[in-house]
Amino acid sequence: MGKETSPSLECNMVSLVVLMLMIVSWMLLHRWSQRNNKGPKSWPFLGSVVELLMNYDRMHDWLVQYLSKSKTVVVQMPFTTHTYIADPANVEHVLKTNFNNYPKGEVYHSYMEVLLGDGIFNVDGELWRKQRKTASLEFASRNLRDFSTKVFREYTLKLSTILSQASFLNKEVDMQELLMRMTLDSICKVGFGVEIGTLAPNLPENSFAQAFDTANIIVTVRFIDPLWRIKKFLKIGSEAKLERSMKIIDDFTYSVIRRRKAEIELAKHNEQQSKIKHDILSRFIELGENNATDKSLRDVVLNFVIAGRDTTATTLSWAIYMVMTHAHVADKLYLELKTFEENKAKDEGVTLHQCDIGDSESFNQRVEQFSRLLNKDSLERLHYLHAVITETLRLYPAVPQDPKGVLEDDLLPDGTKIKAGGLVTYVPYSMGRMEYNWGPDAASFIPERWFKDGVLQNESPFKFTAFQGGPRICLGKDSAYLQMRMVMAILCRFYKFNLVADHPVKYRMMTILSMAHGLNLTIHRRH
Repeated sequence: MGKETSPSLECNMVSLVVLMLMIVSWMLLHRWSQRNNKGPKSWPFLGSVVELLMNYDRMHDWLVQYLSKSKTVVVQMPFTTHTYIADPANVEHVLKTNFNNYPKGEVYHSYMEVLLGDGIFNVDGELWRKQRKTASLEFASRNLRDFSTKVFREYTLKLSTILSQASFLNKEVDMQELLMRMTLDSICKVGFGVEIGTLAPNLPENSFAQAFDTANIIVTVRFIDPLWRIKKFLKIGSEAKLERSMKIIDDFTYSVIRRRKAEIELAKHNEQQSKIKHDILSRFIELGENNATDKSLRDVVLNFVIAGRDTTATTLSWAIYMVMTHAHVADKLYLELKTFEENKAKDEGVTLHQCDIGDSESFNQRVEQFSRLLNKDSLERLHYLHAVITETLRLYPAVPQDPKGVLEDDLLPDGTKIKAGGLVTYVPYSMGRMEYNWGPDAASFIPERWFKDGVLQNESPFKFTAFQGGPRICLGKDSAYLQMRMVMAILCRFYKFNLVADHPVKYRMMTILSMAHGLNLTIHRRH
């Protein structure tokens, strides 16, 4: 005979079954209670993290689906709440009207501190105001603007030479990688006065650039990885990789800072003020004098690199993709640039070189001659070019999401209650696709929407949020437009691009909206 089950064991089994049924019933009731919820459904303890993780690689479009139905979407997360907003009135409330209640916050600061430290994009209060004031003075400086224009022209011509050679050899290129190299070289020259040479013809590997990309991706994942602090403590997985990347980044940055300080001291000692460079790092060293520690300067440098490199390169990548996939836009832009070249040359009494597109030397000379016609003032007269770039930023903003902390409970203009300690995120990627913001053609790429009666128009920074709005509005906006106009003017005047067959174009989830697989193109020269 088999053993009889003891009464106590039977009782325990029944209790376990009852407990499991109670838990399942509770979870189902919890889900049923959210039947009218316009945001993603949540689970007890887990919140909406399961659905978010399932959609992480397409998170921006996942949010578009919800925000198209409701201008405010609340996403429950373990231990906190994320509120996503796409209505300009709510955005203005967060970025301007009640600005002090929505700082970067301790949560954001802790996630990004390893990379951005206490730089301008990662701090609040007096530390932010002080850096903002200094940076504002520098960006208004004619010396920096003239220096930037020279640098942007120089590196765009280097890029053009590489493209010219690729077209001659009928060779495919990854345009995003080339643009990343160009903007990194440019920002390193403008930001801290060094040549790092990643855009050399042989496209050398660069440990600083690789480490910077790796660090950027890993700190982004921290926002949805509840285990990152444990991994950091144990020095395992992605956090171990991040630590190795940061050592490369910091070693390079601190060596530049020490060298620049020594150069400035030597110039002052020899009373050769004219030899002090015009780059941003040199200016911060001079303005900070004895108060500028190597750590504070490191933070300044890396904040400007992430602001001036990735954002510009990704925007240019999407702009070129938009132009080549909209033939009428490419034709209209080419006509504006060709007409501009002829009129500007005539006004300045310049004879344009005859251009033989089959002769590399002749072709490159013509490109260089055209580039000399481009400066801040002349570029600003290229209105259709401006509209193309701006329309790209509307649909593919460099920063697709921007989270803010919440100091105190608040009420948004649409009646949404905001709890202290959570995060409120305005979503430029979604905002550009909302019909309630831009009309029924919101999802279409239409540069003409930026004109009214033939005159170029601006939009509220709380509707067109690519450069943020309110007190934190982007100081580098004019500089970014200057470089993007310079690059697009030269490339779209002299080259026609075609996407390599079957090449996938989709974004990668990181703080910047870069392309996951690059942008593989073939190139043809134009007269």
